[in-house]
Amino acid sequence: MLKIFCFLMVSILPLVGPYALANGDIAAGEKKSMLCAACHGPDGNGVEALPMQPRLAGQHAEYTEKQLHDFKSNSRKNAVMAPMAAALNDEDISNIAAYYKSLKGTIGTSSSEYLETGERLYRAGDAATGLAACMACHGPNGKGNPAAKYPSISGQFAEYTAAQLKAFRSKARANDLNNVMRSIAGKMTDVEITALADYIEGLH
Repeated sequence: MLKIFCFLMVSILPLVGPYALANGDIAAGEKKSMLCAACHGPDGNGVEALPMQPRLAGQHAEYTEKQLHDFKSNSRKNAVMAPMAAALNDEDISNIAAYYKSLKGTIGTSSSEYLETGERLYRAGDAATGLAACMACHGPNGKGNPAAKYPSISGQFAEYTAAQLKAFRSKARANDLNNVMRSIAGKMTDVEITALADYIEGLH
């Protein structure tokens, strides 16, 4: 059912009218993002010592904009990001999103221990539990869909991905469209989350 939902969302969105497209000023975004570098790296590819903070380089601007607005409105709760986002106006947010989109993302590696399970979950889900395949919405290479605001997850730190899946599962994070990620993560075990997150870090 979720796989069908994702397909329909991607198909219908262009027909229902215009949706927000980020068209910010990259140079202005670079200047505004200087404080972000401490956690997200000077090139947006994160800090290896801080794998709980996401890589942002190459992320769809539409998705980054949504997340910053959600942090600002507190619909996505985070003690660090809330005050950061509160200091930004709409133009700042568009500029920062455009800047990170312009950067080239890096890819990590997947361990052989989790490769088979992670790939199976990503590409096929689990029919026995009703778990939808991740690639239905995030694509075969993890590049996501900017129109639907499905993020690029390719190369993301495994620790960050696992933490977000657990947050969706516990409903501590609830800013997903139509409860999609909460429904998916709610069907996953800790072992599956670990394997999937590890696989995604090396996905490209």
